[in-house]
Amino acid sequence: QVELTESGGGLVQAGASLRLSCVASGRLYSSHVINWFRQAPGREREYVGAIRWSDTRTYYTDSVKGRFTISKDRAANTVYLQMNALKPEDTAVYYCARGTSPGSATSWGQGTQVTVSS
Repeated sequence: QVELTESGGGLVQAGASLRLSCVASGRLYSSHVINWFRQAPGREREYVGAIRWSDTRTYYTDSVKGRFTISKDRAANTVYLQMNALKPEDTAVYYCARGTSPGSATSWGQGTQVTVSS
């Protein structure tokens, strides 16, 4: 069973950057996709983007394209979410989740809070 642990959240001002990390405790396979989701207070969980463990393909929801970048370090079993030009509407708890296709998730991390002040 792979456990996922997010870190890197915090409180920043609008326009700042943050990098979130998602460390997997067990082995990830080429069929796996690591997704990022977020959930703001009072709102449904929203898909942010994903990266395939097998190659460099990445996927993003329209609202973060050009601002967020997902990457990975296979040796460290870690996926990153680089967030630039943050906006107050990016405020949410961010989760990484393992699945087999972009947007699908079967195993979730505990989440990390990102707060962007205006």
